[in-house]
Amino acid sequence: MNLTEDQVTEFLRNDPTFFERHAHLLTEIYLPSPHGNGTVSLAERQQLAQRDKIRVLEVKLSELIQFGEENDAISEKVHRLSLGILSSRNFEALTETVVDNLREDFQVPHVALRLWAKPQRQEDAPRNEFTPVEDELRSWAQGLATPYCGHRAGLDVDSWFGETNAPLKSYALVALRGEQVFGLLAMASEDEKRFYPEMGTMYLKRIGELVSVALLRFIL
Repeated sequence: MNLTEDQVTEFLRNDPTFFERHAHLLTEIYLPSPHGNGTVSLAERQQLAQRDKIRVLEVKLSELIQFGEENDAISEKVHRLSLGILSSRNFEALTETVVDNLREDFQVPHVALRLWAKPQRQEDAPRNEFTPVEDELRSWAQGLATPYCGHRAGLDVDSWFGETNAPLKSYALVALRGEQVFGLLAMASEDEKRFYPEMGTMYLKRIGELVSVALLRFIL
C-alpha cells in the first residue's frame, strides 16, 4: 500500500522519536541543496538551515547594537545640552548655548528661535528671537503636537537663518510651549535627507521640552 505525503507527515509528527531509532536515515535521505549545489543529506540540510537562521540573527543583533550605540551617542549629546541649559544665567547665554550646541554637537548647520512671548527684561526685546512672527505661522505652531520634519511646511522661515550659501532643502520645526505654544525652535539644512517625514522625533521632542522649560524663566 502506498502512503500519501499527508500520511507520512502525520506519522512522523505522531512519532517524534522515529529518527532517533533510525538515525542512519538522516545520512541516507538526500534533498536539494538550498544553495543550488546538487543534493545534501537531511542532516546537512538541517545544518545549512540552522546556519542561515544564525546569519539572520547575527545581522539583526548587529543592527540592534548599532541602534543602541547611536541612541547612547544622542543621549550623551542631549545630556550635554541639558547641562549647558542649566548653567545659563541669562537669556542671551541660554539661546547661545542652544544654538551652538545644536550646530556643533548635533551638526545642524542652521538653527533659529522665534518667540511671541514678551521678555522679562526689556533689554532682551530687540533680540532676533523676539522678531514678530506672522499670525498664520503662530496658528500652525499651536497645532504642532509633534516636531515637524520635512522639506517644507508651506511656511517661509528661511529668513530666520540669515544668508545661506545654498538653498535650504530640509527642516525640523519644534513647538515651544508652556501652557500654550509661545515659540518655535527651527532647524534647517542644505541636505534634503537631513530631516525627513519618516524620521524619529523622540529626541527632537525632548530637546523642545528642555528648551521650553528653560525659556519660561526669561519670558512673561
